[in-house]
Amino acid sequence: MTVTDFRPRPEPVEVARVTLTAMELLEVLWGRASTAPASPSQMRVLLMLEHQDGINLRTLADSLASTPPSTSRLCDRLGAAGFVERVVSPTDRREVRLHLSSRGRAFLDDLRARREQEVKAVLKLMPAAKRTALLEGLEAFCDTAALQILDNASHAGEQSA
Repeated sequence: MTVTDFRPRPEPVEVARVTLTAMELLEVLWGRASTAPASPSQMRVLLMLEHQDGINLRTLADSLASTPPSTSRLCDRLGAAGFVERVVSPTDRREVRLHLSSRGRAFLDDLRARREQEVKAVLKLMPAAKRTALLEGLEAFCDTAALQILDNASHAGEQSA
């Protein structure tokens, strides 16, 4: 039996529980595909930079719910690995902008390709109708999560200003 067998419209708490289980299973699948030289915290930085290229250190720290010194050290390690580039802002020399380097982009592309192979192997075993439903639900989740992350980041930036 599944969650939807009990309720035609599951409550967020039930969906959250199943989503967390799916995320944990994805972690196991991704672990099999990973040769990542980056820690989970560093991965979060890389993913944030990929989506917010040129973000400054303070805004990145706020988005990660971290402190600027901790975030700076993470970026230092990622810079030493060649994944992140720091560039002085053209409008304010005190501000440093962070960019994902071409090596960082290549790393994420390669990691995603390996992870995708692991996930595709599972999806191939699912009935087509269930894959369609999963896709629709995940698209809605991603859209909503992205909006919430951007909204939280903008509010954090307003509060620190």
